[in-house]
Amino acid sequence: MKIIKNEKRINRNGRIGRWAILSALVILGTGMYLSVTNNTDPQMFTYSAVALIVGFVLMQIGIYMGNRYGRSPRPDEKLDTGLKGLQNDFVLYHYSTPVSHLLLGPAGVWVLLPYHQRGQATFKKNRWKMSGGGFAQAYMRIFGQEGLGRPDLEVDSEITALRKYLAKHMDQAEIPDINALMVFTSDDVEIDAQEAAVPALKLKQMKEFIRKKVKDKTITPNALNQIKSLFGEE
Repeated sequence: MKIIKNEKRINRNGRIGRWAILSALVILGTGMYLSVTNNTDPQMFTYSAVALIVGFVLMQIGIYMGNRYGRSPRPDEKLDTGLKGLQNDFVLYHYSTPVSHLLLGPAGVWVLLPYHQRGQATFKKNRWKMSGGGFAQAYMRIFGQEGLGRPDLEVDSEITALRKYLAKHMDQAEIPDINALMVFTSDDVEIDAQEAAVPALKLKQMKEFIRKKVKDKTITPNALNQIKSLFGEE
């Protein structure tokens, strides 16, 4: 398997994440200082509230960027490890196509969506929910890690972006099915997603899943080579 990644984007966004967290700590500290030392001054109270809000927003941006681009092993590195050993016909793209993580090969076109959350991931009544893991994990979900969000919307957005790009460069009839796969990269996660339309797996299950999909033959060699050429890989 060949791996292609946008190192410039990874390094740049990693720096943004680090600076966002450092800035957030300074601003939050300033806000707390103002609230303690000037708690009777309405104007200082307003400044304190604004600083705390700005600091919280910056912290969330820093966590978001840090989880994706700064903290090693990063999501792209975990996907590399999980798919290591696939045959040479596969190409794994990170941040170098219209979607963040794209796997092309005899198994077809797969948009990969990594999630690092710990605990119990459950899909029920058309919604994903994280739970379990005790007090420590509950604390991390509030303050230390990005929430799971709406994977269904993220899947739709990624697939739509890729399909639009392919439609500009290929005939509609030649565009193969675009599949999505949710990958939970933490060892401390349990998944209950029997009702989910999009498969959700642990990282260690991903390679065997993709290998089984090769048998479905959902893409022709011509279409595969054409899409690879669009992303600079002949």
